[in-house]
Amino acid sequence: MRTLQKVLSWFVTLLLPIALTFLGVRLLLTHVFPEIEYRTPGFPADEYGFNLQERLQWSRISIDYLLNNADISFLGHLTFPDGSPLFNGRELSHMQDVKNVVQPVLWVGYGVWFSILGLGLWARFGGWWLEYIRGIRRGGWLTVGVVAVIGIFAGISFWQFFTVFHELFFTGDSWLFLYSDTLIRLFPMRFWQDAFLFAGILDVLGGLALGLSLPPKRK
Repeated sequence: MRTLQKVLSWFVTLLLPIALTFLGVRLLLTHVFPEIEYRTPGFPADEYGFNLQERLQWSRISIDYLLNNADISFLGHLTFPDGSPLFNGRELSHMQDVKNVVQPVLWVGYGVWFSILGLGLWARFGGWWLEYIRGIRRGGWLTVGVVAVIGIFAGISFWQFFTVFHELFFTGDSWLFLYSDTLIRLFPMRFWQDAFLFAGILDVLGGLALGLSLPPKRK
């Protein structure tokens, strides 16, 4: 039984960076982040004409598509005032690919949090709370370490990091667009730099909080 408790403790350690990363991703997939991001000092204006309200409108709809059960027609029927499609075929194909990644990630993230909380209940009432807390603390520090390594890579060349990130989840160059395409006008590189920075800071703060603040033993 003691061996099982240690194994589960390390299992919690490995799950925690995933859980904290998922928390950041889930917060990014809300209407709140664009609301704040588009208003940050120095955020680039759209050279092709979107104003703030239009950016907010279309970004909210794009996020809603990633989270709902609708097919690509949810975006495909959208048009500019002149009747031309808001998203071209390449953009629609990419958004469908993104949804195919996002939705399983959401289920995995919820499953990871359910597992951590379920193991916590078991540990609390099963007599291995100390090992559980040790796992959480190790997981906090592991998160900080992983984010630090990724942050160094992203800091050296964000474009290279961004490219590797897309190559891991998408095939070919389906994620590359013209500056005049709607997706780039809504989500320029500055948007993604800030998004990754936000998620990284959240992970580090969460990891430090868990690594430093949790009591090492049960009184």
